[in-house]
Amino acid sequence: MPDLPAQHAIAPALVLRGPGAWQQGLQALPSLVRRPLLLGRSAATSALRRRLAADLEAAGLAVTPAELEYDCCEQDLQRLAAQAQASGVDAVIASGGGKVLDAGKLLADRLGLVCITLPTSAATCAGWTALANLYSPQGAFRSDVALKRCPDLLIFDHGLIHSAPSRTLASGIADAMAKWYEAAVSSGGSGDGLIQQAVQMARVLRDQLLQDGEAALAVPGSAEQPSDAWVRVAEACALTAGLIGGIGGARCRTVAAHAMHNGLTQLAASHGQLHGEKVGFGVLVQLRLEECLGGNQLAAQARRQLQPFFRRIGLPTSLAELGLGGCSFDELHSASAFACRPDSDLHHLPFPVDEADLMAAMVSTGAGIASASSV
Repeated sequence: MPDLPAQHAIAPALVLRGPGAWQQGLQALPSLVRRPLLLGRSAATSALRRRLAADLEAAGLAVTPAELEYDCCEQDLQRLAAQAQASGVDAVIASGGGKVLDAGKLLADRLGLVCITLPTSAATCAGWTALANLYSPQGAFRSDVALKRCPDLLIFDHGLIHSAPSRTLASGIADAMAKWYEAAVSSGGSGDGLIQQAVQMARVLRDQLLQDGEAALAVPGSAEQPSDAWVRVAEACALTAGLIGGIGGARCRTVAAHAMHNGLTQLAASHGQLHGEKVGFGVLVQLRLEECLGGNQLAAQARRQLQPFFRRIGLPTSLAELGLGGCSFDELHSASAFACRPDSDLHHLPFPVDEADLMAAMVSTGAGIASASSV
C-alpha cells in the first residue's frame, strides 16, 4: 500500500518577534479578533495578565479572562469550552508556559476560533506548533494531539520572555537539543528530502545551543537590551525548534527522550520539574540505551560530552537531581512501563527496549563521566 501524502503544519500564519512585539501585536489584533478569551494559569503571571487585559481593552477589544485550574487536561478544556461559548468569544489568546499554550491551542482548535499564542518563557516551542499534550488533572501525561494548524499569530516579546526565571531557558535548551538526538535516530536515514533538511536543521540548532547556551544564561543582558547570545538561544528554543518540527512533520519523530518524559510524569515526585528538565534527562537515557543496547560508541561519547554541559547550565542529569532519588523500585518501574507501552515513541529506536533495559539506563546516565572531557 503506498504511503499517504505527508501533512505539514509548518508555522504560525504570522510571527512577531523582538523587543516591543506585544505593542506591535496590539495594532494587528483588532483586524483578527474582537472578543478574545485571555487564558493563563500561574499566580506568578497574574499581574502580567491583568496588564495584558488592560492593553487589549484599551485597543477596543472585549476581554474574557480565564484560567487553567490544572494542567492541559480534559476537565479544564471542557470547562473552558463552556465558558468560551457562553461568553461568545471569537479567539483564544494563550499567555503562559507550555501547558497554557497547549490548552489554548487545543481549545481554539476544537471550537474553530482564532488562536494567538503569547509565550512568557522560552522553555518550550509550544507557542509555535500544531501539537498539544494532554495530561491528567494530577499532571500525568496522557496523549499528544495533532491540531489542524499552527497558531494564527505568535507574539514572541523579548521583554516578556526575559523576565522569566533563567531555569526556564535552561529547560528550553534541553527540550530543543532533543530535536537532534531524537530525529537523528528516527529519521536520520530517511530518503525524504524535507525530513533530511529538518534533521540537519536540528543538528545546527544543537550546535548553536552548545555554542551560546552558557553565555545566554551567564550574561543575559536586560529586558530592555538582552544580550545577543540570549536572543539567539531564546529564539532557538521557542521558534526554531518549532519550525523544525513543522518541516519534519509526523515522520520526523520523537524517540526515547520524550517517552522518558512521559513516563516520569506518572510519578507525582516529578511534577516540580519542568518539561525540558525531564526531556534533557531523557536524552541522556536515550544515549545510554543506544550505547548499551545498540553498541553505539558515538552515543557513549555524546553522553559523556553532554552531561557536563547540562550540569553547567543547571539541568538535572540523574534521578537524584530530578528529585526522584527516593522513589521506590515499584514507582520507577511504573514510569518505565508507561514509557515502554506498545504505542510509545520509545519504539522508534532501531532495537527493542523493555522495561528492565530502560530502568538500567535510568540509573546509569552518569556512567564513565568522571574521565570524560567537557564540551
